[in-house]
Amino acid sequence: MAGHSKWHNIQHRKGRQDAKKGKIFTKVTKEIMLAARDGGGEPDKNPRLRAAIDSAKSANLPKDKIETAIKKGTGELAADQIEESVCEGYGPGGVAMLVQIATDNKNRTVAEVRHLLSKNGGSMGESGCVAWMFDHKGVLSFDKESYSEEQLLEVGLEAGAEDIIDDGEVWQVRCAPEDFTPLQQAYQEAGMEVSEAELTMVPQNTVGVDPETGRKVLKLYDALDDLDDVQNIYTNFELPQELLQELEN
Repeated sequence: MAGHSKWHNIQHRKGRQDAKKGKIFTKVTKEIMLAARDGGGEPDKNPRLRAAIDSAKSANLPKDKIETAIKKGTGELAADQIEESVCEGYGPGGVAMLVQIATDNKNRTVAEVRHLLSKNGGSMGESGCVAWMFDHKGVLSFDKESYSEEQLLEVGLEAGAEDIIDDGEVWQVRCAPEDFTPLQQAYQEAGMEVSEAELTMVPQNTVGVDPETGRKVLKLYDALDDLDDVQNIYTNFELPQELLQELEN
């Protein structure tokens, strides 16, 4: 899964650059509102909200805007009605595409996603057609130069860690969503710095693509990501090394 993970890391760096343009602010604000609406406004009791706040801080969203988004989610402040949904389909080469949306007009946004899939060599599928290919996981990343696999295991096993993945420059510690907050707290109490923490959809297996197909998939991904109402896009493709090197450069 190295090609998939490395691409994922490149996307996160790109996301931090986009934050300077303010685009990511809309997405992280929506996620905070939705998380607070569904699970309450206390991060220690709401793993999704805790992850959303961490993402917002990484994107440099101001503290007052984070607090406002929480209050809008809990109903303390008035807010637009936002509906969550998932669009499932396939991209070029048959790769799975799981597109999470948050919108005030579901019909419009689903139509936009369907159009972009068709326009870029993909297709919309029925509900459940690709969701089974992914697992909902908490993922904590740690700098390899700072910690060993043994150190992470020693702290993590009792707190819910399921697996530790060698992900190039970082270790990825994976857990069930309900163990996300306790695991993060355990590492923090041990004085171990988490470089990134998220609740995400992890593909069970990846599908290798050739450079030409990879470029088409990336074009589709970027087109979907540019939609204001698209929150997250999960895929199972694995890019070839030559294409990853192009992206790095």
